[in-house]
Amino acid sequence: MLEKVKLTLRLKSAAFDDEIEGLIAAAEADLRLAGIKWPEKEPPADGEEPKAGDPLIERAVILYCKGHFGYIEGGDKFIKAYDLLKCSLSLAGDYNALE
Repeated sequence: MLEKVKLTLRLKSAAFDDEIEGLIAAAEADLRLAGIKWPEKEPPADGEEPKAGDPLIERAVILYCKGHFGYIEGGDKFIKAYDLLKCSLSLAGDYNALE
């Protein structure tokens, strides 16, 4: 996940890796607090590549990181997009931990 977030932040160096990893952890914790669970992933069969993570969860984490990484202008739009996606996920049956 770190590499995906760094790519969207247009970063190549490892100088901010600790900060980004902290943001990823904070996003995941915030999603869990909202009652969002990760859909179960099936383990890969012998010889298969592991499947990518859930695209909606990944997008939420990326939006959170983009909104909190220090954009001077525009950060608010990423935070708003994150909040809307988090709300949608918390209401969706596949993601709702309160089933």
